[in-house]
This record gives sequence, C-alpha cells and structure tokens, in this order.
Amino acid sequence: MTVLKTSMRNFLAHKGRMALSVVAVLLSVAFVCGTLVFTDTMSTTFDKLFAATASDVTVSAKDASDDGETTSDNGKPPVIPASVLADVRDVDGVKSAEGALHSTSLTVVDGDKESLSPTSGGPTIVGNWTANDARTMEITSGAAPEGPEQIMVDADTADKHGLELGDEIGVISVVGTHTAKISGIADFTVTNPGAAIFFLDTKTAQQALLGESDVFTNVNATAADGVSDAQLKKNVVAALGGDYKVLTAKESTEAGQKDVEGFMSVLKYAMLGFAGIAFLVGIFLIINTFSMLVAQRTREIGLMRAIGSSRKQVNRSVLIEALLLGVVGSVLGVGAGVGLAVGLMKLMGMAGMELSTDDLTVAWTTPAIGLLLGVVVTVLAAYLPARRAGKISPMAALRDAGAPADARAGWIRGGIGTFLTAVGAFALYLTSTADKAAEGSMWLGLGVVLSLIGFVLIGPLLAGGVVRVLGVVVLRVFGPVGRMAERNALRNPRRTGATGAALMIGLALVACLSVVGSSMVASATDELDKTVGTDFIIQNDAGQLITPQAVTAVKDTPQVERVTEYKWTEADFTTPDGKTLKNTAITAADPTYATDLRVETVEGQLADAYRPDSMSVHEKFAEDHGISLGSKIDVAFKDGSTAGLTVRAITSSDAVVDAGAMYTSIDTMATYVPADKMPLDMLLFVSAKDGRQDAAYTALKDSLHDYPQYTVRDQTDYKEALKDQIGQLLNMIYGLLALAIVVAILGVVNTLALSVVERTREIGLMRAIGLSRRQLRRMIRLESVVIALFGALLGLGLGMGWGATAQQLLALEGLKVLEIPWPTIIGVFISSAFVGLFAALVPAFRAGRMNVLNAIATE
Repeated sequence: MTVLKTSMRNFLAHKGRMALSVVAVLLSVAFVCGTLVFTDTMSTTFDKLFAATASDVTVSAKDASDDGETTSDNGKPPVIPASVLADVRDVDGVKSAEGALHSTSLTVVDGDKESLSPTSGGPTIVGNWTANDARTMEITSGAAPEGPEQIMVDADTADKHGLELGDEIGVISVVGTHTAKISGIADFTVTNPGAAIFFLDTKTAQQALLGESDVFTNVNATAADGVSDAQLKKNVVAALGGDYKVLTAKESTEAGQKDVEGFMSVLKYAMLGFAGIAFLVGIFLIINTFSMLVAQRTREIGLMRAIGSSRKQVNRSVLIEALLLGVVGSVLGVGAGVGLAVGLMKLMGMAGMELSTDDLTVAWTTPAIGLLLGVVVTVLAAYLPARRAGKISPMAALRDAGAPADARAGWIRGGIGTFLTAVGAFALYLTSTADKAAEGSMWLGLGVVLSLIGFVLIGPLLAGGVVRVLGVVVLRVFGPVGRMAERNALRNPRRTGATGAALMIGLALVACLSVVGSSMVASATDELDKTVGTDFIIQNDAGQLITPQAVTAVKDTPQVERVTEYKWTEADFTTPDGKTLKNTAITAADPTYATDLRVETVEGQLADAYRPDSMSVHEKFAEDHGISLGSKIDVAFKDGSTAGLTVRAITSSDAVVDAGAMYTSIDTMATYVPADKMPLDMLLFVSAKDGRQDAAYTALKDSLHDYPQYTVRDQTDYKEALKDQIGQLLNMIYGLLALAIVVAILGVVNTLALSVVERTREIGLMRAIGLSRRQLRRMIRLESVVIALFGALLGLGLGMGWGATAQQLLALEGLKVLEIPWPTIIGVFISSAFVGLFAALVPAFRAGRMNVLNAIATE
C-alpha cells in the first residue's frame, strides 16, 4: 500500500512531465481502436446490406458467382431462361417469385456525357425494379420506370451529381447506348456503401443490358409461411435439377461477406501495422521519459533506499507509475479511437463511400485490445528505467542528482548493437545476391529487422561522432551558443540516441519506400521506352472492358493507321507432361501486337504465335512443363471448345510489361469460342499515320466523346499515370507513417522539456553570468535541431540502404533501374531541422521564463 501511495504521489507530482508520454500512448491506442471500429463498422454496413437485399432463395446460372458479381469476359452477365420463373412459382413452399436482372459491366453518363460512376471505386449497377429492391429502397420522388424512355436513380447518386426528374441519362453497355429520362428517385432504407444504382423496367432492362428478351440473371423466391429457406432450396433444386445455382438468403449473405472480408482484412492489418510502428516509436518516448525522471530523482530514490525501501519496492514504484500512465493514456485513446473512426467515416463519405454512424460498431474486444496494448507496451517500456531505479544505492542520496550511467552496460549494449547491425547488413547482402524473389524476401525482412534493432542499440555510440560532425556544419556558425547546444546533445549520448531513434524509424521507412517507388517508376518507364512501339493506349482505368461500339469508333478515326485489339480470358491447359492447369490466363491479340509490344523471345519469333492454331509460352512455364518449340498444348477455352495449339515462340519471363503472358491470335480464339461468348477487349493499341500523331491524339478523344469511361494516352501520358498511381499509394503510406513521426516529435519535445527541468540550476547560472533569454532559447532550439538531424541522418541512410536492397529483388522481376529520389531525401532532411525547431518551441519558451534566483536555488 505504501508503494502504491508513493507511486500515486509521484505520478501526480510529475503529471506535467508525463503529459506527452500520455499523448503518445493515446495516439497509438486511438489508431488501433479507430482502425478496429472503422473496419467493424464497414463490415456491419455490408452485412446489413447483404442481409437486406438477399431473397429467401435465389436461382441463378450455374456459372454465376456466389457473391452476385455480374461482370464477364463478354460484357454480359450469365443468364437463365425466363421459363425458370414459372417453374419456381410452381414449387411447393413458394409464396411468390419474380425475375430479376442486373449488370455491372456498363457505364452510365449524364446528358453532358459525364460518367455517373462512383469515385470511390464502388460498382455501377443497372437492373430492373423488383419487389426485392423495394425492401431496401423507398421511392421518394417521382415513380418507378415504365417503358423504354424512363429510368430511376438512387438518391445518393442523384445528390452527388445534381440529377433531377426529367434529366436524360445514357446507359452504355455491350449491346449499345440506351437513353432515358429520370422518372423517379429512390432512397435507401439501409446504408448504401457507395454503389450507383439505376433501374429500368424489366423489358427495357433485358434489351438494354442483354440485347435479348425472355432471360433473367436470377429468380428471387419468397418462402411461404412456415417454410424454411433450407427446405425451400431443397424443393427448388428437386424441381429444377442441378442445372442452376440455388442459394438461400444466408448463403448469399455469407458469399457477399466473404468477398468483402478479403479487402477488409488487408485494410485492417495494413492500418494496424502502421499503428504498431507508432507504438514502437512511443516505446522510445516512454523509455526516455522514465529514464530522465529516474535520473532526476536519483537523490530522492537514494533517500528512500536509505530509510528502508528495498530494490523491489523502488522498481515496483516506477512500474506502477508506468501502469497509471498506460491506463490513463489507453482509456483516453479508446475514446479518441471512436472519434477517429467517425472521422474516417466522414472522410470516406467525401471520397464517395457512404457509411452511416447509425451502424457504428464498437465490439467489446476493441477497448479490451486498446487497454491491453497500451498498458502492456507502457509497462514493458518502463521496465529498464525501473530496473535501473532499483539499482540506485542509499549512498546516491549524498550525491547530486543524475548519476552517470553504467559505462559497462553501455559497452555491452554497443557490442550487441554492432553485432546485430553486422548480421543485418550480411542478411541484406544475401538479399542482393538471391536468385529468387521469395528467398530474397526472407533475407530482406531479416536484414531490415536486425539492422533497425542494431542501429537503435548503437545509437548512443553513433551520437558522439555524428553530432560532432553536425555541430561543425550546422552549429558552429552560431558561436558559443551553438557550441553549448552541441555539448548539451553530447552530454547524455544514450538520451540523444534514443530520441533520435524514435525519429529514425519513421524516416527510415519513408526513405525506403521512396527509393522503391522511384525505382519502380524509373524501371517501368525505361521498359516502356524499350518495348512499347505503339503511339496510343486506350483503356478503362477501373478495368472495365471496351465495348464493340467504342472499338468501331476508334477504328473509324481517319488519322489512325492501325488498331490492335487485346483480349484476355481463362482456359484449362493440358501440357505435354500430362498436367492439367485449371483457369490459366491466355491473351489473344491481333498479329500486329508483335510490333506494338517488343517482347523478348528466347526461342522462336513472337509473330509466329499468331499463326493459326499457334501460341507462345513464357520461359519459366516452358521449363516447368517440359515445353519446347513445336510442343502441343490442349487449351480448353472458357465458354468454348478445346484447341490443340502448337508452341511457336518462348518469351522471356523477365518482362515487366505483360509479364508471364501467353499469347495466341484472336482468329485462333474465335475458331473455338462462339461469337457471343468472345471476350471483349481489355486494351486497344493504336498507331497513327506517319506525322499525324498530334492530330490522331485529338481525333481519338473526339471519337470517344460518347464513351467517357475510356482514356486515350500517349506514352508520356501513360508514364505520368503510372507515376501518379505509385505516388498516390506512397502518399497514403506517408500519411499513415505520419502518426509515427508525430509521436517521434512528441519524444523530442518531451526530451527537451525534461532536459530543461534537469538543467534548471545550470540554466539559472548561465543566465546569471550573462546569457540572455534569446541566447538561451536559441541554444535549446539548436540542441533540438541537431538531435532531429541526427535521427534523420540515421533514418534516411538506413532507409536508402533498405530501398536499394529491395530494388535488387525488384530486378528479379524485371524492374532493373535503381533510382534514389534525391529531392525527396534532401527535402525530408531539411524538414527534419524544422521539426526540431518546432519541437523546441515550448521547452525553449519555458526555459526563457525561468526566474534566475529560483533556478540557482534549485536542488
């Protein structure tokens, strides 16, 4: 009880000094809890939507996906005959049944030909209005569509795009463009996470989406009273046989949930990974805080030992303080995490994904995990300072506070750190010499972890040399004040090393990712220059296939010399070694593709792969299955028959563009796949007439004015798009890493604040002998700058080493150009100096306000 009272008294007495450590715990816990609440809320939203939209029993085509996805290679969803509807209505236990159809392989535009698709990446769905839809939507304006000239839109899409009754809308599908005017607006009674949904009447939907009548994509059946979904499914299967896919509401919901879970898991664990980095940085802050508090209370602890406190009691006292800090920070963090989740939901709403706070989900495990993590991490971080506190002898009460650290412990720490750094460097070397990316990835992970731990441990040893060099370059120009700032940073290398290490971790990851991202862009750009021989590439950025009407519009452009179509599908391969490879990708293109993309071949000529009943394979595939030129592969095309194709070319497996592709001609595929099942084009490669590139560029955009879903790019545009995509990904990662850097900044602030308290008497003496307030503040700011630059120098150097090593693995995949983004690296280094200045503002201000006489009188 005495230990607890003492700990409580000390905690409350130093609550100001611990405030920033509490904030660090708060931020880290908030990020964890916010991530869990946010992802749980998204899951709840989708679960409710799937449960509300699923009919008791759904009948669909045998090859339809369980989750209701309606995209297909030929732009049409799998369908079933309309006669199935009558058959289902006659099944025992069916109260009612209706035919439904919907498609996502399309684009919807307004009267100005602007796309109405969600910017969040959500689907655009067009279907017929059914009673099943009426369960989850309510018509709030106008009426349901009747006839080919009417269409209904969901309220969220109408609000986003300013759509009103009577506005004209165009539905662009594989069968053509259908225009209609808005007859009604329907609002969701459950949360719509971000889909754009449009409704036509049944006959119009059949013609506009499928180009045929008397078919549906599914039949929705409602069970009669007292009939379970499972029993109804059994009855339907018995009546229809095994030619159709029949799912209960539960099965449909679970399929939808499974589809979302993959994305949600990636999102959750990625965000939790960054929260873990923030926790790691927070550990250094907490260690520094308690180390400095223990050093400042050396005399006090010595007196406690002198009057009978045991080592265990002193140790326990410090750990209890850490426990209190962890509890306070974690409790506040849980609350902040819920607020963060709400903020993320609002942010997603601005991006187009609507999430309602009515679905806010806070599972009991979320605060439990937050509290457990926060408390455990804080107590573990305080263990070493607590252990050192327990070693303080009663004689320390007779000495000044702040006894020097154990030199022997410093040498042991340095020796272990040097060993780990050397082992980590060797692992990184093995990464660079690996022949396979999978093997190299393991060495890279080991090298990153060991070198990071090693640098953390040898930080105090490096602090002396690095800070002296930085002092010469940065501080000496400030005269005596600069030299005093340098000496203050060197006074306690362990503290300087730990403070710099916190910043080092975040900046090392920033530097590593910058090098990897820049190298990927440079490698891909270099590869495009070497391989792409066409003037323009036309595609949909969301992966939507190109309709035949758009292909015709491109081919009819006068300035165009040639157009190469590029299709992709799946087939079952039976190779010469007797193996059957299910759902293997095969690419079909026009013979001119061999000119448009200069693919390196190791045997044969790619042009020969476009001869009748011919194909190419890549080198690794050929080695794995004993294939050589002239070998035959039985290819069972999806939705078609089986072809015996002769291998006429073997391409390099090291390509970046179209890596691992196996080619055949469109004519060969058309021989074995019915015309109505032929896949649509994924890409179009367009070459302009000689000297007409600029005119062709403008003309192609004009030709595709009615098809805004497709983008025309020349090689420069394509490179910029690639750079932007990688840049957006990196910016998102940098944003998540910003939390760790913020915690690191708090560490610098806390270190300086506690350092100022520790040097109160010294500061008073310096003021007494003539140091002005301005000079004092400058000294503290310069000390902060040099610590920040020390951490930045270590972090950027380490990160560039990681990035350069990671690029060696990318080289195995064909990305062979190493590029160091010097503007980014230099910018981050300079920004670190401003971080140091910012971190020193409050400590410097407090130091300048000290009363000189009171400071001198401080014990």
